[in-house]
Amino acid sequence: MFRKSLAPDRGMLFDFHTPREVAFWMRNTLIPLDIIYIRPDGTVLSIARNTTPLSEAPIPSGGPTLGVLELAGGRSAEIGLMPGDRIEHRMFKRD
Repeated sequence: MFRKSLAPDRGMLFDFHTPREVAFWMRNTLIPLDIIYIRPDGTVLSIARNTTPLSEAPIPSGGPTLGVLELAGGRSAEIGLMPGDRIEHRMFKRD
């Protein structure tokens, strides 16, 4: 919140600990973000690209998600990230 920039190699990762449907919004967010919803198995469920700064409109996950990765707006397209791709992080390697 309130960031005026986000470096291309930085982001925010949210771990919900248990899978659930979620929705994010952009209130108090000054820059566009890519919001990446991640399934419990580490695959990308959905991507909200270049979200609208300061919007209070809900941005739903579209299904159960274990985590969300927020990147600078447009970054997911730059790296070719698509739904179904796998994101590797220890939070997705639970037994």
